[in-house]
Amino acid sequence: QVQLVESGGGLVQAGGSLRLSCAASGRTFSSYVMGWFRQAPGKEREFVAAITRSGRSTYNADSVKGRFTISRDNAKNSVDLQMNSLKPEDTAVYYCAARPLGAVVVVTTTQGYDYWGQGTQVTVSS
Repeated sequence: QVQLVESGGGLVQAGGSLRLSCAASGRTFSSYVMGWFRQAPGKEREFVAAITRSGRSTYNADSVKGRFTISRDNAKNSVDLQMNSLKPEDTAVYYCAARPLGAVVVVTTTQGYDYWGQGTQVTVSS
C-alpha cells in the first residue's frame, strides 16, 4: 500500500506557473504507475497526466499538452506536475494517484487507480 500527499497548490494569475509535488510513502514507489487528476466544482474528476514506472514514458490530456509536464524521481519517492501557461479553466483540486502495485499499463480513468492523495487546490485568476 502507498500513501500520497500533494503539495504546491495555490493562487496564480493566468499565464503563470505552478509546480505540484506528490510525496509517496513506502519502499516500492518505482513499482507504481502514477497519475495526476483534477476536479473542478460541479464536474467529474478528469485525467491530467500519467507516467510509467520507469519515468521513460508520459501521457497528457489534450487540454494540457504543451503546457503541463509530469515527472518522477524514484529515488525520492516523488512525482511532480509542472504547470505552465495556466488558464482560468485549469482551476481545480489536483489529485495524485497510483495504479495497483505492479500494474504496467498507463490508464486514464479514475477507476484504474487504487490510491489517492487528499488533493491540493489550484486557482488561476483571469
